[in-house]
Amino acid sequence: MDRFDAMKAFVRVVETGSFTKAAATLGMSRTTVTQLVQQLEARLRLKLLNRTTRKVNVTADGAAYYERIVQVLDTLEEIETSLPQAAALPRGQLRIDVPSPLAAMLLVPALPRFHALYPDIRLDLGASDRMVDVIADNVDCVIRGGELADQSLMARKLADLQLGVYAAPAYLERLGTPLHPLDLQHSAHRIVRFRWARGGNGFPYVMQREGKRVRIDGRYVLSIDDGNAYLAAGVAGLGVLWLPDYMARAQVARGELLPLFAGWTVEPMPLYLAYPPNRHVSKKLRVFIDWVVELMAQQANVKAAD
Repeated sequence: MDRFDAMKAFVRVVETGSFTKAAATLGMSRTTVTQLVQQLEARLRLKLLNRTTRKVNVTADGAAYYERIVQVLDTLEEIETSLPQAAALPRGQLRIDVPSPLAAMLLVPALPRFHALYPDIRLDLGASDRMVDVIADNVDCVIRGGELADQSLMARKLADLQLGVYAAPAYLERLGTPLHPLDLQHSAHRIVRFRWARGGNGFPYVMQREGKRVRIDGRYVLSIDDGNAYLAAGVAGLGVLWLPDYMARAQVARGELLPLFAGWTVEPMPLYLAYPPNRHVSKKLRVFIDWVVELMAQQANVKAAD
């Protein structure tokens, strides 16, 4: 038995709650993962997991062992990256997941600079607006806009995304230009609603001017759960959009979208990077976080986090 592989297999089973999911994230067969955990239990003479046909639960001994083993595995990685040669240049694989517009418009175009700085870091990038289970999906970190739903995650606030309200010229020609945010509430105007992956149907937007605050729900004929498709719907004239400024910049420059409600502001959207709890921040993840913070401040028309 390779004790290191057995420890990693046990940790992944605990974190994913499944031998099948653990095997998929480790690139092993389910049989191999099962055998490694069984061999580990035999060596320790402890039952680490309770198995049923539906789920896997960690025992009290298994939970105590897990807490210690996570620290051991993290320490091993830290030792490897702290060696003189490794310390000069972080290396290894990072699995990250980010919203699709942020990936397409900001992150991917800037990656040549990141790889010039850190050529030995391999990025496995997921670009989607779906909810990602950081632990079960074996992701090192996610970047998401809005308040984090999972408060158990460790998080770093990257920035505050500045938002604006936009519509296509064809839409405004057809329905007229709304002069006040409340015009979107009780008229023929329509919004395109962004459907958050966590299952909600959007939320009221709060707009402010000279101490006045209004909440806008708006009526819609289309809701979308992908940021790129949401932007495309607005450009097609299907309704009014609330967008981070970086998403609208190119379309405004080309005349495909026009900003609305001069003098009104929208509450910024926080942007977070989150990663699993009970883990130290490796050097490769630390340099990625620092690089993303700088990128947001430079390119996204955002207020950088303190």
